[in-house]
Amino acid sequence: MVTYTEYLKNILNQVLDSYNNLQEIQDKPGDLDNIKKELLKINGFLKVIVNKVNVEKIPPSDFKPLKSKFQHYLQNYYFEQEIETLGPLYSTDPHRIKNMRLKILEALESKRMMESTKEIIEKL
Repeated sequence: MVTYTEYLKNILNQVLDSYNNLQEIQDKPGDLDNIKKELLKINGFLKVIVNKVNVEKIPPSDFKPLKSKFQHYLQNYYFEQEIETLGPLYSTDPHRIKNMRLKILEALESKRMMESTKEIIEKL
């Protein structure tokens, strides 16, 4: 049986995997779909954490600030519509693809969110 902490750790690892995949994308034509796929995964996992994870059940006391960072990200960044708009017009333009990917990475790195995620995983 999976413990609550292991469950959270697994979700956080999946967020980091998608984040790492975003970093490795080469900004070639067609990569906009890969960016969208990874972004949707990240957003889905963050929503699960924000809506389903009980802070009191997690041993490290600094999980609450991380959950707050996730909430901030979900409330303030919405790239899906921009990707939908960008797709038909610029899906073969590597510079536009790169710019979109870098903006998403910048948003994920704001407030040290990904760094804090790595630290929590190590503590769990």
